[in-house]
Amino acid sequence: MIDAGENLSAKQEKALLALLACGEVKRAAKESKLGEATLWRWLQEPAFQKQYRAARRQLVEGALSQLQSDGTKAAKVLLEIAQNKKAPASARVSAAKTIIEQSIKGVEQLDTLERIEALEQMMKTKGKRP
Repeated sequence: MIDAGENLSAKQEKALLALLACGEVKRAAKESKLGEATLWRWLQEPAFQKQYRAARRQLVEGALSQLQSDGTKAAKVLLEIAQNKKAPASARVSAAKTIIEQSIKGVEQLDTLERIEALEQMMKTKGKRP
């Protein structure tokens, strides 16, 4: 289980796992053999909320990591379609357009990230001056 600096009871851990698996309180309460009211009450507790948010964040990061690794395969498929002279023209144009659009978007995002990092560095430098 995720250690967000707070210890949960075994029942709370089970409920947390059920929430992550089911995605809704009613089903998670039933799965973990708890009353819905109990689970709703736990969701209002800071320690439980902290653990739940940390666990959800970990799941999302795992999914994003998988998508990023699959991105190379998807890019290859788009390139194959764009280069396939036997594919319908509409499919080739769509694949080529997607490749171009995503390339531009990626460059824009990298440029924005660099600008943000430069601004953050400037803010840190200004904050150190007497």
